[in-house]
Amino acid sequence: MIAEAPYKYTSDDVIFATSAHGRQLDAKTTKKARSLARDEFFSRGQACLRASGLGKRFGWGVHADAEGRVAIYAVDSKRYQALARDPGIKQVRAMRTKRA
Repeated sequence: MIAEAPYKYTSDDVIFATSAHGRQLDAKTTKKARSLARDEFFSRGQACLRASGLGKRFGWGVHADAEGRVAIYAVDSKRYQALARDPGIKQVRAMRTKRA
């Protein structure tokens, strides 16, 4: 979803669409029903993309633009290295699975 459309979706869009609730909705679902399902889903705390396996296990970096839309880059890619060296970008590590 993110790789095919960089900077199109926010992290909340991705988390909801890949959750069980989001996957149950199909193309015929109305905007109102989708909005209600999304509101109900986020009424409880949800893990963010920092807690996903993208950064922890699979070697991807997640970058968000000023509007909160996300893209992913392989750690060994030139774009990732350029973003990692940019002092104007706040860098936050992926969350650990277990406490040390």
